[in-house]
Amino acid sequence: MVAFGETLWDLLPTGSVLGGAPANFAYRVNSLGDRGIIVTRLGRDDLGRKAFERLQALGMDTSQVQWDEEKSTGTVPVTIDSKGVPEFTIVKDAAYDFIQPAGVKADAVCFGTLVQRSPVSRRTLHRLLDSLRSALKFCDINLRRDCFTRATVAASLERADLLKLNDDEAVQLRAFFGFRGGTPAAIAHEVRRRWSLDAVVVTLGEQGAIAVTEREESVVAGWKVDVVDTIGSGDAFSAAFLHCWLKGRPLSDCLFFGNALGAMAARTQGATAPITVDEINQFCGRTI
Repeated sequence: MVAFGETLWDLLPTGSVLGGAPANFAYRVNSLGDRGIIVTRLGRDDLGRKAFERLQALGMDTSQVQWDEEKSTGTVPVTIDSKGVPEFTIVKDAAYDFIQPAGVKADAVCFGTLVQRSPVSRRTLHRLLDSLRSALKFCDINLRRDCFTRATVAASLERADLLKLNDDEAVQLRAFFGFRGGTPAAIAHEVRRRWSLDAVVVTLGEQGAIAVTEREESVVAGWKVDVVDTIGSGDAFSAAFLHCWLKGRPLSDCLFFGNALGAMAARTQGATAPITVDEINQFCGRTI
C-alpha cells in the first residue's frame, strides 16, 4: 500500500512526535503485516534527518523518501483539549508541498487533501494515481483548516474508490455540495451515489462508525477507552479497514477492526506508538 503525502513533526505540548496522516497510515499498515510505502519529501535539515531516522527506526520502507535542498521539513504546532482532541496549526510551504514524480507499484494508494494544497504535489499525486490504474484508490479526506478547496475535494472524490471521513467532514461535504441528508449515514449514501464509490466510511468518535456500499449499510458502536489524544486514530482506523477490505472480509469486519484499532491508538500519545496484531486480537476478542 502506497501512502502519498506529508511526513511532519507534530509539536505537542509534551514534545515533538513524528506524524502526518500518510506516514501514520503506512506505519500502521506495516504493523498489520502488509507493506506500507510512504511517498514523501523532507527538508535536508535537522528535523528532516531526525524524521528519516525515526522512519527507519519504525521499520518503514524509506525508498520513496525525497530530499529538498531549499524547503524545510514540515511542522505542525498542536494543542490538545480536555477530551484529547487536537487542534492543528499547519505550517505552509514545507518540503512535502514539492513532492516530485516517483515510480512505484501498489495494490492500493492512500491519499488526502492536505498535500494537494500545493500545485506541485497535487500534480505529482494525480500523475501517480493515473499510473496505478488497477490499484484501489483510498481517500482519507483529512480536511485541515485553510488547506483545501471545493475543487480539490471534488477532484479527490472523482478519483477515489473508497472514501473515509469523520462526522465533521461529512457536514462540510454536505455544505459544499448541497446534499439534502442531515445524518452521517444519509450524507454517506449521497456521496457514494454521486461519485459511484465502492464504499464511504464515516467515523463518529466515541459514537463508533458507519460504512455504506451500494447494497449494504453497517454500523459499529464506539469503544470505551481512556483517551490520551486522538492524533493518528483516524489513520489507524484507515489502516485496519483497508487491510480487511483487501483481504475480502465482510464490510462489518472492516468497520469493526478499523474502529477497534482507532480506539487503541487513542489510548496512546502521538500516532506511532506500537500496537501489535496480538494486542489487537486480545482487545477485540477476535482475529483481525
